[in-house]
Formats: sequence, C-alpha cells, structure tokens
Amino acid sequence: MPIREKDSYSIQSVENALNVLEALCDEEEEVRISRLSEKLGMNKTSVFRLLATFENRGYVEREAVSGKYRLGLAAYEMAQKFLSRMGLLKKAHPVMERLVRACNEAIYLVVRRNDDLLFLDVVDTPLQVKIVSLVGNRYPLATSSAGKVLLAGPPPGTDSAADRKRHAQPEVPPEELQKIRENGFCIDFGSFGEGVTCLAVPLRNGHGEIIAGLCMIGPEFRMSPAQIEQELLPHLKDAGEIISSKLGYLGPRMSKDLY
Repeated sequence: MPIREKDSYSIQSVENALNVLEALCDEEEEVRISRLSEKLGMNKTSVFRLLATFENRGYVEREAVSGKYRLGLAAYEMAQKFLSRMGLLKKAHPVMERLVRACNEAIYLVVRRNDDLLFLDVVDTPLQVKIVSLVGNRYPLATSSAGKVLLAGPPPGTDSAADRKRHAQPEVPPEELQKIRENGFCIDFGSFGEGVTCLAVPLRNGHGEIIAGLCMIGPEFRMSPAQIEQELLPHLKDAGEIISSKLGYLGPRMSKDLY
C-alpha cells in the first residue's frame, strides 16, 4: 500500500473549524463574525455556523448586546487539562519556582510552534515592578534570544539534511547559532519591549534534542551586566540543566551528532 502524506487525510470542514477557533484565540478582544470572515477568507455564513457549533459545546461565547464572540470556558478547561498532564510542564514548573525564589525575576517556559515562539508557562516575580505576562503570546523565532535558543538545534524528529534545511531560519546567521550552541545561552535587550532584558537557555530531552527553552525576563535596570554574569545567568543555566536531566538528557555527547 503506498504511503500517503498527512495532508491527504485532512478533512476540510474540520480544518475550517480549527482555523476559526485558532483565529479567535489570536484575537485579544471580542470579535465580530465579519472580522473572522475577512481574516480567514471564509464567507460569513460558514463562520457563523462553525461559531454556533462551538457555542453549543461551550468553546465559544457570544456577547448578547454586541453580538461579538470570545473563547468560552470549555476551551480554557481543555487547555488547563492538557497543561496539567504535560510531562514537560510537570518537570519544569517546580524548578522554575525555585529559580524565582533565588533570582526574584520572572521565569518562562517557551516552546516552538511551527516558526513561532510560544510562551507556555510562567512563574512571575514577587517584586512590584514587573513585565506584563507573556503567557499565550507568540513571536517569530528569530526575533529574540528565547526563540534563538530553540533554533540552535533542529526540531525533534528532523534527522536528515533535507529536514534541517527545511527548518532553517535564514534570518539568524549560522555563526550566531553556533555561538549559542557553544555558550549554552543567549541574551537580548529590547526584543519584548524597551528596557526589557531576556536571558534564555535550551532544554533538551533524552535524545539531546532542544524541545523547549527556559527564559528569565525582567526590567533592564534590575539586570546589570555584572549581575547577569555573576548571579542570574549561572542560576538560569543550572536550572536548565536540572530540567533537562529530568527529561532524560545525560550530557553534551548525546547531542553532538545533531548538528
């Protein structure tokens, strides 16, 4: 029997439904059908029917006065169940909590979603001055240190040269990615707002693949170069190594053949 590509199994109606739900997730405020229709290139009747189906199941809510739509409680409930059962989150979160107690800065867990960086979890700083939470937000991988540490290794499952070429990010020079591999971290200033500093280290699984990133994000005035070098970065790298070991990573020799 010939092997079929995954795309050949897709059902267009399901694809449309998921496109509507994802578009609704991307909106920061309640949204009208006309906005979703224009954004997705679908006719309003089709969008309305899909939204009505989601509304019946509690995944979407409709504001009675304005007629605008937003995500419903069922969607949040499903997301929470997924996160609570996610092995990466279970292993990382306790270490993140200890890291915040040691450094007093917000610690994020980030993952790759196609060509984007997704902020998956956070343990926030207890200090009064803090950065607005980034959880749930997506950014292009190549625009921040948090994304670049994920680009420093191929995505899990990309073994061949063709796979690596397909997932290459030309926006990031190979020399810069090689430096991140050698140093084991990346730092940037301003990628998430003026005066915001981001330190990031990779998290690896038992095969040595980079499957996530651990980031420390805070205001620049609290993160001087000396403090970063002597205190914050060593703590962050130690935490990254602890989480990676919990994920089965045994050391650099496990991943040397991935590059």
